[in-house]
Amino acid sequence: MSDQPIIGTATQTLEPIPGQTPMCWIMGQRYIKSLVQEGAVPWPIPLLMDDEATLRAIYDRLDGVFLTGGVDVDPSFYEENKAPECGRTDLPRDWTEIRLIRWCIADHKPLFGVCRGVQVINVAVGGTLFQDVQAHRLGSIKHDYFPNPENSFTRDMLIHKVRVDPSTRLAGLLGAAEVEVNSMHHQGIKELGQNLVASAWSPDGLIEGLEGTNGSFLLGVQWHPEELTESSPPMRRLFAEFIDAARQYRRQKAPIDLAAG
Repeated sequence: MSDQPIIGTATQTLEPIPGQTPMCWIMGQRYIKSLVQEGAVPWPIPLLMDDEATLRAIYDRLDGVFLTGGVDVDPSFYEENKAPECGRTDLPRDWTEIRLIRWCIADHKPLFGVCRGVQVINVAVGGTLFQDVQAHRLGSIKHDYFPNPENSFTRDMLIHKVRVDPSTRLAGLLGAAEVEVNSMHHQGIKELGQNLVASAWSPDGLIEGLEGTNGSFLLGVQWHPEELTESSPPMRRLFAEFIDAARQYRRQKAPIDLAAG
């Protein structure tokens, strides 16, 4: 049995381009390369909404789940109406990721989320989001430094510092009580979900990191560490430790798999 852990990553829906492509599922290359760099076997997961049997069959073959950035989480999943400031959503992706998260928590399977990923973890366990931080949160700083042709922002641009709780797993991985991060989001965590603890905050007090309380590897950060792994060893360490946890999970389940086979 190979020692390389298999890491599942849900895709995102790409609408058809008339005359060019049909409906597609996509995933950013940088996320996948960050997993491969640490020795993982990536498994992009299709969004087969309502086909829970197939999703479960995929999940059972995984040693960890990685949740990436992307479009907004639909507010219906935290029982709110969609505000005008809420952007594009992807219901099949929400449906898929929420099930993966809940299964991972139940099975103590390693789980790591970045940007949208930290938000959907929170929603999956009963938390809520600001549909637009600047519009709905008093005193918020600017968080949405999305690169486009009209500005000079880059995805690896360090925007602000985050304060990290020294007692948390995140602080141990980063090796510091304060780090500089990039920032490409307009939504954020409002009410924290069940059995989660906040581990990092931006200068305006917005939660920028969270982790689980059941002892397994469950970590989420609001920034994009995959864009910083080449320049920042602590950011690469987030991926390395996640993959190592998935590797340990794989080793522990190996005797069960062999017995079943």
